[in-house]
Amino acid sequence: MTGLGALLSSTMATSAITVDGTRLTCEQVAAVARDGAQVNVAVEGIQRAHAAARVVRQVATRRPVYGRTTGVGANRTTEVESGDAHGLHLLRSHASGTGPLLARPYGRAMLVVRLNQLAAGGSGVDAAMLDVLAGALNRGLAPPVHAYGSIGTADVVALASTALCILGEQPWQGGSMAPFAMDPGDALAFMSSNAATVGTAALFCRDLRERLDAGLVTAALSCLAVDASREHFAAVVHQACPHPGQQGVAAGLRALLADDAGLPRRVQDPFSYRALPQVHGPAVDAAEHLDRLLAIEMNGAAENPLVDVSSNDVYHNGNFHNAYVAVGLDAARIALFQTAALSTARLATLFEPQITGLRPFLADGPAADSGAMILEYVAHSALADLRQRAAPAAIGIAVLSRGVEEHASFSTQAARSGGEALTAYDAVLSCELVAAVRALHLRGVVPTGTRLRRAHTQLSTQLDPRTEDRPLSDDLAIAARALPGLASLVH
Repeated sequence: MTGLGALLSSTMATSAITVDGTRLTCEQVAAVARDGAQVNVAVEGIQRAHAAARVVRQVATRRPVYGRTTGVGANRTTEVESGDAHGLHLLRSHASGTGPLLARPYGRAMLVVRLNQLAAGGSGVDAAMLDVLAGALNRGLAPPVHAYGSIGTADVVALASTALCILGEQPWQGGSMAPFAMDPGDALAFMSSNAATVGTAALFCRDLRERLDAGLVTAALSCLAVDASREHFAAVVHQACPHPGQQGVAAGLRALLADDAGLPRRVQDPFSYRALPQVHGPAVDAAEHLDRLLAIEMNGAAENPLVDVSSNDVYHNGNFHNAYVAVGLDAARIALFQTAALSTARLATLFEPQITGLRPFLADGPAADSGAMILEYVAHSALADLRQRAAPAAIGIAVLSRGVEEHASFSTQAARSGGEALTAYDAVLSCELVAAVRALHLRGVVPTGTRLRRAHTQLSTQLDPRTEDRPLSDDLAIAARALPGLASLVH
């Protein structure tokens, strides 16, 4: 990360995040999970947790409370004696994932989300657990989270493994801390959360919004390279069909290209320019919608059973089901594929002499040279992978636990696919970016506008200026690393 983007990241990494159960954001999750921002727990969050713990223990003396005085799943009708070891058995049996361990930031994202959810009140878990989770985060620890174990109806495998780390029965990743004697009665209440999936989705959402901004700057450079018409982005056009994302993208392009408004070469440009706001806009809207969904999930008491202090009772419910997040994630990945496909289409125009006025494939050597031809193949390879990752996860089905749990959202798989989709999107954008900068160089065009000129200067300085046939892998890697810095130029 370079420029303003690096400065913002560094500032956030050194700031403490106050967790109070009501205001956690995707940016803050990333700051804690990736950058090591310290965590403070607000007094009001601890007070809510204390009150819920007191209520649930009272209620458990007068009526069944799922997972606390009963078994779970198909064993929900089996009574459990207060104070016995059932909770420990539950944790040990459910900490049974498999597959590769996820990178530590994903486990840390889960911890900060679950900490904030507990601070929202409603779980009944011992309030001392808030300090335990905060302590693990501030020590740089992460629980081991396996790739396979969750299907979007509470991340019981990942959170059971976390509980065993807290108890000292399983090692943390990245260090150690003193074991904490977790109340066995809190076992189900601690596990009954989609914190792992929501944490993963929060990291994806934060990165998605950044990459979409980077995609806008990349597209603007391509517009300049081919003398695309600014008419396509006119405010009156998008006021006539006022989708928020579409309007925002058009406004962003007008701002980026405002000082470079030359005469267009064509009456109408190809779709990859003319329909840019209409295709990139849905991705921006999908990212905004996902951000709102995740804010609700991260800052809500989506607990089963829900402990309600005001009525001094508990409510068994389906808030553990993550369908909203699954559908939001699916929509975001599908929209991302759409705008990635438009990027590959712009790449093709950059190689077309009738559009650029340059030689085919931006070649600059002997007549038969290939120039940057191979970038189309690379981009379409990445696009094919992105197409697979865009397949909806929410259309899956599952009937479990002797039929009593007969539906699943598969939000976990939807969230996991998000990060993989972004990797492919980065590759697609990098191909367009390298080609756009080369086209501008060959045409002798330098952006006039401040922000687009900064992007062009940064890339021209870092990219190899040679235009003869040569390997372009290093150029693509440089372009990919530049994307976060480009994103910072949009706002």
